[in-house]
Amino acid sequence: MADPYAEARRNQDRAAQGAGQGLGCPLSFGQGKPGKGLAMISRRNSMLAAAALVAAPAIRQARAQGSAWPNRPIRLVVPYPPGGASDISGRLQAEVLQQALGQPVVVDNRSGAGGTIGATKVAKAAPDGYTFLISAAGVISNTMIKKSSPYKDNELVPVVMIGLAPSIIVTSAKSKHNNLKEFIEFAKQGQGAHFATAGTGSTPHFVSEMMNMHYGTKLIPVPYKSGSEGSTAVMGGQVEGTSEASIVSLPHTQPGGKFKALATTWTKRMSAAPDLPTTAELGFPEIQIAHWAGIHAPVGVPPEIMDKLASAVDAAMKNPAITDRLKIMGIEPMGGTRASFNEFVNAERAKLGNIIRATGMKED
Repeated sequence: MADPYAEARRNQDRAAQGAGQGLGCPLSFGQGKPGKGLAMISRRNSMLAAAALVAAPAIRQARAQGSAWPNRPIRLVVPYPPGGASDISGRLQAEVLQQALGQPVVVDNRSGAGGTIGATKVAKAAPDGYTFLISAAGVISNTMIKKSSPYKDNELVPVVMIGLAPSIIVTSAKSKHNNLKEFIEFAKQGQGAHFATAGTGSTPHFVSEMMNMHYGTKLIPVPYKSGSEGSTAVMGGQVEGTSEASIVSLPHTQPGGKFKALATTWTKRMSAAPDLPTTAELGFPEIQIAHWAGIHAPVGVPPEIMDKLASAVDAAMKNPAITDRLKIMGIEPMGGTRASFNEFVNAERAKLGNIIRATGMKED
């Protein structure tokens, strides 16, 4: 039987290779070949220099041309390393947007500081419609948990949602915990249990705090540099569990894998793992979060440009040739409008903000 996760692993490997070449090396989710014009490094340098000029003329030109946008390459900044849900979602969008808009779309991984480096890059970019952010929950939470943030929350505007990868609560395959209830009961006892996170404000950090707040566990968040490092710690028995994106966890939950999946943290079961119950089904509805990916723009981008971009992404997220590929990797396609994504972001901000305030979650 064909391995349904083989493509996810191949895409992660190719993403890592592309990252070593810097800006201008997006992956193709179609035939695994770079799209034409995506590696035009010399043109890239002049393009970025032009984008650094005063923004106002670019905005006036974009509004004057209207439907003429885009007339040069577009950059999608991914604020996380290659291979994760945000990166894979961003690279898929680079391909489909290039086809839909008729211009090269370049993926630029600017990881670091929990997504702050990439988010700041976009927040300070010229609002001319040629630089966008592949956003995630960290874009919202960073401004609330960091003592000082180099960008303000209102400097980034929601454009459209791409998809979400539900988080999966896992333990080592050798663990004695066979379900979420057993794990939670164990974590209530004695000194509690250690829970791997990808740092302050990461999705697994929020999952641990949700369990502590609502179900009386004594989980101790243990920060690692990345979700991959945290997952390795679970496999090696250094910590009791974690909650990682489906794109990362699912390949390790197959027979013979190193993870035991306990539950998915979203509102419905995943297409790629229909037998895995949700936390709500198991009686723990307050544990609800996902690794989502969307597109944000610098404040000031003309609405007509954002509408055109949102329409292109929404159409792609309704195309079975694209959505089937995402689903098999554990990413649920979303799409929608600017208004629906803005509503989602506001709800996320309120939910995460409540947890941050209740737990005193802060990062220097």
